[in-house]
Amino acid sequence: MSRSTARTTARGELIADTAIDLLAERGLRGLTHRAVDEAAGLPQGSTSNHARTREALLEAAVRRLAVREARVLGPAQRMPEPGDGPGALAEAVAPALHRYLTHHRHLAVARYELALEATRRPALRAIYDRAGTRAFREPLVAVMAAAGSTAPERHALSLVAWCDGVMFSCTAGSYHSTVPTLEELRTGLEELLRGVLGG
Repeated sequence: MSRSTARTTARGELIADTAIDLLAERGLRGLTHRAVDEAAGLPQGSTSNHARTREALLEAAVRRLAVREARVLGPAQRMPEPGDGPGALAEAVAPALHRYLTHHRHLAVARYELALEATRRPALRAIYDRAGTRAFREPLVAVMAAAGSTAPERHALSLVAWCDGVMFSCTAGSYHSTVPTLEELRTGLEELLRGVLGG
């Protein structure tokens, strides 16, 4: 990668990261090209040069958010192998979920802002769905299949819905002031996974 390309990539990431932070702090109304320039300490017009329209800025934020969430939610240890059972899968997923809730809650808030906006913008919806499918849905379907699921797509949906529900409840819902302990998350996940996988 040339020095010029590296600079462009770094600036693009800075702009997208700043957009994510602004979405979490101020909501969609607070996300403007000028606000990104100011918050990122960039010369006026930098964000407009990188993302000409509001739609382009939102798309950049969606793509960057998928990368950042994948890093945070990636398991800290190896994923279970066939035969390891629901406990091993809960042991792998719980620390990632706990890490997200304790150190990266602002990413969830930004994601909720973007998800709602995507319901009104078909082009953004397509990008949001593609990013989520690549980063989370397909890997989870594979994990559930490896864990012995008889219906990997359906069981992956159950796991995603449970995790999403916990993240929403603990960031924007009625449990927003509560973060479950690692042990509580592990227990909840194991109960869910034993229900869908048996054992």
